[in-house]
Amino acid sequence: MGYGVTQETWFPDRKQSGAGYALPQGLAPLARHKEDITIVQGLTNRYSEDAHAGSTFWLTGANPHENGAAFRNSISADQVAAAAFGKDTRFTSLQLNGSDKDLAGPGHGQGLSLAWDKSGKPIGGQNSPLAAFHRLFSAENISKEQLQRRLAEKRSMLDTVMEEVRDLQRGLGQTDIEKLDEYFQGIREIEVRLAKDEQWQSVPKPKAPLPQPARDRSGVEEIKLMFDLMVAALQTDSTRVLTYRLPIANLLTSLGVKVAAHDMSHYSPGERMEASQKRDVAHSDLLAGLLDKLKSVKEANGTRLFDHSTVAFGSNLSHVHNLTNCPTLITGGGSGIKLGHHIVAPKDTPLCNAWLTLLQGSGIKAERHGDSSGVLKELMA
Repeated sequence: MGYGVTQETWFPDRKQSGAGYALPQGLAPLARHKEDITIVQGLTNRYSEDAHAGSTFWLTGANPHENGAAFRNSISADQVAAAAFGKDTRFTSLQLNGSDKDLAGPGHGQGLSLAWDKSGKPIGGQNSPLAAFHRLFSAENISKEQLQRRLAEKRSMLDTVMEEVRDLQRGLGQTDIEKLDEYFQGIREIEVRLAKDEQWQSVPKPKAPLPQPARDRSGVEEIKLMFDLMVAALQTDSTRVLTYRLPIANLLTSLGVKVAAHDMSHYSPGERMEASQKRDVAHSDLLAGLLDKLKSVKEANGTRLFDHSTVAFGSNLSHVHNLTNCPTLITGGGSGIKLGHHIVAPKDTPLCNAWLTLLQGSGIKAERHGDSSGVLKELMA
C-alpha cells in the first residue's frame, strides 16, 4: 500500500507484545482472524529516502545510490520466491496493480509493480481485474500453428538483437561492458519466458472458478476482484507467487472520501486524519475478506489453501514522511511462522529480515536478502 497508515490507530500498543495484545481501530475488521495474523513493529528499510514511495524498495531493501548510482534497485523478495516456485506453473509470477492513473507517482514511487528482477529492473503487471482475468483464464484466439509462428518470429528478432549486441561489444570500455552485461541478462530472461511460452502452448488454460469481471470496477470493488483473482490463480496452480500494488485515489473515492490521497497522507486531527483512518479500516476489511477466501478453499487432502500460503501486507512508509517502523502484517501457514502475535523488533531491525525469514521458512535456501542482517527470530515458530 502507498502512503503508509495512521500511526495513532493502526499500530498496537508497543507495551502489549505477544499474544495478548488488543487490536487497534485500524485493524479491528481482522478480529475474526486475530489468532492467524502477526503484526511486527520496529522494521526499517535503512536506505529509504523517498517519503512518497511506499513500494519501490519495500520488497528489495536496496541501496539506491550504491557505487555512486543515481538510482538502482535489486531483486524483490517475490522474485526470489518465483525463481524457486515458478518453474512448474504457467506463470512464474503474477504482478497486479490498481488502476489509479497516478499509481506510479506519489504514494508508491518508481516501478511498474512491486516486483523487480535480479538485475534490479522493474517488472510490469496487470492494471485491471479484467486484464488479469484474461491473462489467467482466457484462451488464445489463434491456432497452434499461428502461435508457433508468433513465437518463432520473436525468437528470430531476439537472435538478430543478440548478433547486433555482440558486434557492439567489441572495443567497449569496462563501464559500458558492465551495462551491456545487464542488457544481456535482460535478453536471457526474455529467452526464458519464450521457452516457457513454448512449453505451455499446448496446455489449455484452466476453467475460471469465477465470472469474468466487469470493466468499470474501481476502488473497493476493484480490490475485491483482484483478491478473488489472486485466490483463483493459486487455486488453479496457475502461479504460486503474486504481488498486488493497491490503488489509492480510487479507493478513497469509492469510500466517499473527498480528501485527496496526498493530502490525506499529511494528516492532522480532523478531516484528513479521519480519511486516513477510514482508509485503514477499509484495507483491513478487504484483507479479512481475502483471508476468508483462502480459508474456504479446500485442497485435495482436506487442508485449506490458507495453510499453504504466506501473505504479507504493508508499506515501506509508516505515516506522513516517516520511513521508520514500516507497517507489517504477516499471515498464512505456508512459512512456519509464529501467528497470533504482536512482535516489537529491536530498533533498526531491517525489514528484509522479515522477508529472509519468510523465504527460508518456505524452503528457499537464501542466505540473505537486501540489507538483511539475519532472520527475524521473534517471527519464527
